[in-house]
Amino acid sequence: MARSARAQEEIRRFLDIGAVQVAELDLDDDEAVLRPGPGSPPVTHGEVFVLVRRGGRPVGTLLGRVPEGADPRAVLAERARAECGPAVLGEPGEPPITSVVVATRERAGQLARALDSLLAQDHPRFEIVVVDNAPVTSETRELIERKYAERVRYVCEPVPGLAGAHNAGLDAVRGEVVAFTDDDVVADPRWLTELSAPFAADAGLGCCTGLILPARLTTPAQVLLESHGGFAKGFTPRTYDPARPPVDEPLFPFTAGRFGSGANMAFRTAVLRSVGGFDPATGAGTAARGGDDLYGFVRVLAQGHRLRYTPSALVWHHHRETWRDLETQAYGYGAGLTAYLTAVLVNRPALLPSFLARLPRGLAHARTLTAVRQTEGGGTPGDHDVRTHPWPRRLSRLQRRGMLYGPAGYLKARRALRATAREKTAQGAR
Repeated sequence: MARSARAQEEIRRFLDIGAVQVAELDLDDDEAVLRPGPGSPPVTHGEVFVLVRRGGRPVGTLLGRVPEGADPRAVLAERARAECGPAVLGEPGEPPITSVVVATRERAGQLARALDSLLAQDHPRFEIVVVDNAPVTSETRELIERKYAERVRYVCEPVPGLAGAHNAGLDAVRGEVVAFTDDDVVADPRWLTELSAPFAADAGLGCCTGLILPARLTTPAQVLLESHGGFAKGFTPRTYDPARPPVDEPLFPFTAGRFGSGANMAFRTAVLRSVGGFDPATGAGTAARGGDDLYGFVRVLAQGHRLRYTPSALVWHHHRETWRDLETQAYGYGAGLTAYLTAVLVNRPALLPSFLARLPRGLAHARTLTAVRQTEGGGTPGDHDVRTHPWPRRLSRLQRRGMLYGPAGYLKARRALRATAREKTAQGAR
């Protein structure tokens, strides 16, 4: 098939992807409670992406079809009981004092939605710090002062870049644990307790990550992204220990994308500060395009601390909505992947021998990462092994281009930061 004809076929397939409803289903013995996902309308007939809970804890997702005229609760509960296992036993325990950092830039409407969900957390002792990154208006500051003044602290970071904004938040927090999330999420009421409690149970834990699910699946771009895994890392808790590298992770710790994502992560504050926080030349808003969260994961693991993934800590993420968004995301993901690796080696050159030893497998992994999405693959939300939505070749090509660009983007971002620092020094000397 000629490239133009193939591209037209990919566009047609993309536009044919239909919307999917989002819902939650609580199973408790013989009872089942069905409710729409955050901000979604009541469930009706058609396809439904369902988060299944037992005892309030997430245990799995499924994609169900509700026939017209049928009872959605009955149909989906029958599927869920057959397919989703029991809840992970045990309560999270008493969480330590925790700070939440939300970096934002000119998205006051989304930020308000996120803050409302954060203020509804069941965690007994926490604070919220909003970092306004390189603002061009006063909209975010005014929102905080008008609606959240007594409950949320405001910090302004004038230099653009997500990592720099997170570092500004890290400097400001007071909690033993610092959690990070984005302004485009809705946090489950138990999110912060579930994410921070593991630090009290394990003195060697340096980082904890959680589950990210789609808040809406209304556009082809949102459905396609979630069909290929989205940001979810499954429903099985796992601890990564550098003293006992996982046998099924031959690239450990350099496959940091397996550990979690920046929209749902927490660190022991002292540990993150001890490694210098995040590299400000990484992340959205810089020439590196991303990789700040992955950098943080690897630095903490390289310092000898454990990392835990806990699916009970849930946030709902508002995925990007358009094809153009997917293009930007694919390129940025590729760039951030190699940018963070460059950052790790620049800042921790002692890791170079270990990295070089893993490089052959790393290159094979990178080829697999992009090639698998070129097949007629990709699943449906909640059932990632059922392949119905092919991943467009253009997005795979953009991801590979981003991977080639990443090291240069990181070095460009470092130069820009040095130039900014020199300019500030010169202004201070006047």
